[in-house]
Amino acid sequence: MLKQLSFFVLLFTSLLTNAQTAHNTLSLLPDYIQHTAEKGSFRIAANGITAKIVVDPDDWKGITRAANDLGDDVRKVTDVVSPVVKDTKLLHGAIIVGTIGKSKLIDQLVDNGKLNVDAVKNKWESFLIQTVGDNLIIVGSDKRGTIYGIYDVSEKIGVSPWYYWADAPVKKSKNLYVKAGRYLQESPKVKYRGIFINDESPSFSGWANKHFGGINSKVYTHIFELLLRLKANYLWPAMWGNAFNEDDPMSPVLADEYGIVMGTSHHEPMMRSQKEYTKRKNDIGPWDYVTNAENLKKFWTEGLERNKNYDNIITMSMRGDGDVAMGKGDDAENIKILKQVVADQREIIRKVYDKDPAEVPQLWAIFTEVQRYYDAGMNVPDDVTLLFCDNNWGYIRRTAPAKELKRKGGMGLYYHIDMNGGPWNDRWVNTTTVPKLREQFSLAYKSGIDRIWIVNVGDLKPKEMPIDFIMHYAWNPDAISADQTFDYMTDWAASIFGKEHASEIADLVSKYSKYNLMRKPEVQDPNIFSFVNYHEAERVQKLWQDLTTKAEILEKKMPKEALDAYYQLVLYPVKASAGVAEIYLSAGRNNLYAKQGRVSANDYANRARELFELDKKLSARYNDSIAGGKWKNMMSDVHLGYQHWSMPKENSLPPLDEVIPLASPSLGIAVEGSTDAWPGTEVKAELPQFDILDKQRYYIDIFNRGKGSLHFTAKADQPWIRLSATKGSTATEQRIYVDVDWKKAPEGKGNGIIEINHNNLKVPIIVNTLKKAAPKSKISYYGGYSGEFSIPANKFSANIEGNHAKWIVLPGLGRAEACMGIYPTTASSSTPEKAPRLEYKIFLPEASPAKVLLGILPTQDVNPGRGLRIAVSIDNGETIILDARKGYHDEFKEYTPENLSRSKVLKPLPDPGHNYALISRGKPRRTEVFDNQRWLDATLDVKKPSIHTLKIYMIDPEVVLERIIVNPNDKYPSYLGAPERN
Repeated sequence: MLKQLSFFVLLFTSLLTNAQTAHNTLSLLPDYIQHTAEKGSFRIAANGITAKIVVDPDDWKGITRAANDLGDDVRKVTDVVSPVVKDTKLLHGAIIVGTIGKSKLIDQLVDNGKLNVDAVKNKWESFLIQTVGDNLIIVGSDKRGTIYGIYDVSEKIGVSPWYYWADAPVKKSKNLYVKAGRYLQESPKVKYRGIFINDESPSFSGWANKHFGGINSKVYTHIFELLLRLKANYLWPAMWGNAFNEDDPMSPVLADEYGIVMGTSHHEPMMRSQKEYTKRKNDIGPWDYVTNAENLKKFWTEGLERNKNYDNIITMSMRGDGDVAMGKGDDAENIKILKQVVADQREIIRKVYDKDPAEVPQLWAIFTEVQRYYDAGMNVPDDVTLLFCDNNWGYIRRTAPAKELKRKGGMGLYYHIDMNGGPWNDRWVNTTTVPKLREQFSLAYKSGIDRIWIVNVGDLKPKEMPIDFIMHYAWNPDAISADQTFDYMTDWAASIFGKEHASEIADLVSKYSKYNLMRKPEVQDPNIFSFVNYHEAERVQKLWQDLTTKAEILEKKMPKEALDAYYQLVLYPVKASAGVAEIYLSAGRNNLYAKQGRVSANDYANRARELFELDKKLSARYNDSIAGGKWKNMMSDVHLGYQHWSMPKENSLPPLDEVIPLASPSLGIAVEGSTDAWPGTEVKAELPQFDILDKQRYYIDIFNRGKGSLHFTAKADQPWIRLSATKGSTATEQRIYVDVDWKKAPEGKGNGIIEINHNNLKVPIIVNTLKKAAPKSKISYYGGYSGEFSIPANKFSANIEGNHAKWIVLPGLGRAEACMGIYPTTASSSTPEKAPRLEYKIFLPEASPAKVLLGILPTQDVNPGRGLRIAVSIDNGETIILDARKGYHDEFKEYTPENLSRSKVLKPLPDPGHNYALISRGKPRRTEVFDNQRWLDATLDVKKPSIHTLKIYMIDPEVVLERIIVNPNDKYPSYLGAPERN
C-alpha cells in the first residue's frame, strides 16, 4: 500500500599518522589532557601550582608571544597563570617550548639523545608534544609548527580558538595533566590556509571603528591569533577603503611576528591595496597598463620594497580598477596585455628581491573573466600558483587540469562563504553547510588543488562554523569522510558548549544553514514556495518554527557563561533566519489572499510587520547587549528588501496588500491546488484527484470577505465523501478537510459534489476519485495514480558498483536529507555498460512516455575538455546520456560564440530542456544558482502500465544526484516538487 509521506519529516530528521591516533573528527591529535595524575603524566597545574613555560630568548618572537598566551590560557582555566621564563637552561617540571635549530633548549635535548625530532625536522609546520622525564616538550619544525603546538595545548586544556571571536566559554579545571606519551602532528596537506576579510562595511568596519578606532593592528592581532589557534597561516586583509600596510604600519610588522603569511586580494597586485592606488590616483594616473605602464610599475615596485622582508604571497597580473574586468578591448587583446604585465611584474620581483622570481611565492587568480583567458590558452609561469575560483556561491569552477598537476607553483582555490556581487549578495548569516564544504573542497583537493585555500569570509562573524571546518579540513582532507560531517559538527559544539547538548546544537546549526541553503535570505521572495500545492509553504514555515522552538528551549538549559556564545552561534542565526523566511511567507500569503478578497490577508500583513520589528530587536540584542556590547555594529548588514544583487540602503518589507472588508459577511471559497477563489472565478472549483493508493486528504478554505461572522454549511452528495466539518462560523477563515471512505467509494472513477452554503449562496466543489487495485509486489516502489512524484536519490532499491567507481551516500548534502555522489571523484569517465548505477522501482500506471527530472547539485563545468554527464533509462530501454550542464547559469559569460571560438576546451552549452513550472527558469530569482539545484529532463518510453526499474548511471564522476521527479505536473507547481510517495 502506498502512502504519502512528508517530504520534510523524512529529509530533516535525520589522520594524520600520529604516535597516538585522534579519537574524533575535530581534534587532529588525541585528547592528551587529564584531570588526575597518572604514572608518568606531566603536571601543568594542580593544587594552585602551575608549571613554568621556558622559551629560548633567541627563538622567534612569535614563540614567546604564543607562550605567553598559553600561560594566560592556563590562568583562564585554573585561575593561576603559568609564568613564561626566557632562558636557555632546562628547568625541572617545566614546559619547554622551542623550534628546531632556533632554540638551544630543544637542540640540547636532541644532542643529549633525550628527544628524537627526526619525524618533524625539516618539515613544514609540523610539531611534536612529548613528555620527557619531568618535562613537557613542545617542539616545532619551524616557527608556525611550534606555535601550533603551543595552541594545541591551549585548546586541549579548555580554551577554544573562538574564546574571543565567539565568546566561547573556558572550561574551568583546577588540575591539568598531560598523559605520558609522544604526540606527533605531521605537516598539513594544504600548504597555505587562510581567510579574506571582505565586504566589511557596514558591519565589521563599524564594529572596528567603534571599539578599536578603525581596522588597525589592534584588530588584526585578534585575527592573527584566531588563525594560528585554528592552525591557519594566511590572510588577505580587509580592503574596502582600507589599506593594511599604510593605515597602521604596525600591522605588517605584527603579522610577521605572529607568523602570518600576508597577501592581497585577487585584484590587488604586488602587495598594493586598492586604497593605496585610489588615494594616489591623481599622481599615478589611470589604472591602464597600455597608457600608464611606467607609473604603475613604480607603484608596484614601492609596494614590494616596503614588504619584501615579510612572509608574503604576491598577487600577480591585474584586473580593471575596482574589481572589474580589465580594458575595453576583447579577450585576445587583454591576454596580450596581461602577458606583458606579468613579465614586467616578475622583473620587478627579480630586482627587489635580488633573486630568481621562481623562488618568491606568487599567485595568479583565475577569477571571473580571467577564467576565459586561461581557457583560451593564456600561459601562466610554472612557478606561479594558479588560484582557481568558485562561482561566487560556493561551487568550484575548475578541478585541477591534468596539464597543471606537475607545475612548480601548484594550484590553489579562492572560495566564497560570503559574497558581495553577482550573481547576488550572500553576506548576512551563514548559508553554507558543512557537507557542501566537504564535498566541494574534497573535489578540489582530490584533483590536486592543495597549495593555497583562501576563503572569503566577509565580516568573519557570523561565519564561525564554516571557517572552523575549512581550516581544520585543510590540514588533512583525508581525515573527515562524507559520513563524518555531523560528527565533526557535534565535536565542534562540544568543544565550545560541552558534550551534554552538543548533538542538539550541531543539529540546530546544521539545519539552519541547510534551510538557508534551500533559499538564501537575500534571494527570498514572496512567490518562491507554493501556498496551494503540497502544503509547501506551511511545511517550510513549520521547519523554521520547530527549529526556533528547539533553540529557545535549549537556551534555557545553557549555563550563564555560555549564553553569549549560544546567542551568536545558535540562537541569533536560527531566530533571525526563521524570521526572514516567515516575513516572505507571510507577505506571499498576504498577496495571494488579498487577490482572493480574504479579510485574513490583513492578518498576514500584520504578521510580516511584527516579524520585521522582531528582526530589529534580534539585531539590537546582538549589537548592544551580548558580551556587554562587545559586538556593537557587527550585525548591521541589510538583509531584507533586496531588489537586485547589491545591498539596499535599509531593511524593508516586501510589498503588502490591504483588503477593505465588505460591509457584511461575504462568502469566499478556495481549494487546495488552485490560487483561484469562488465565487468570482469562471472555472469550476475542483479538488485534485483522490486515489486509493495515496489516500489523499485535501482542504477547502471557507473565508470571509466582509465584516462580521460568516456562517456556513457544507455537505457532500455522495456517502463516501467525508468532511471534517459540516458547518461553522468564522470572522476570517476556516479550513475543512476532505477525504474518502474507500470501502464505500465506487470502483474505477468516481465523482461527487461538495456544496458550501452561506445565506443560500452556494458554491459547488467537484470531487474526483480513482479506485483501482495497486500492482501486487513484494518490494517497495514509488509512484501511483496521481501524477507527479519524487524520489530522494538516497532511497534506491539497488546500488550496483561499476568497474572503477561506485555511488555513495553523502549525508546532509544539498537541500534534502542526502545526495548520491561518486567515489572516487577522480574516477575516469565511463560508458553506461561499465558505470556504477542506481536503480529505483517505480509504478507507472500508463503506457505513455515518462518525463523524468534529475535534480542535481549545480556543479560547474569543472573539466570542460571532458564533459559533465549522467545517463538514465527505464528497464532495458534506451539509455539517454544527459549533458549535466542543462540549465547552466552562465554568470561569467564564458559560453558566448566569441569565447567558444577562442577556447581550447569549452564546449557549447546544451539546450536547457523543457522549462517546467518546477524549474521556472527565467522567472525572478529563479536560477540553478539561487535554487541550489539544477534540473535535467529526459523523456523515456514506457511500454506498459507496471512497476518499472528506473536506472541512473554515472558517466562523469563529479555529478551529484539529489532528487528525482517523475512526470512533473505544471498544473500543480511548487518549488521543491511533489512529496515522496513510497
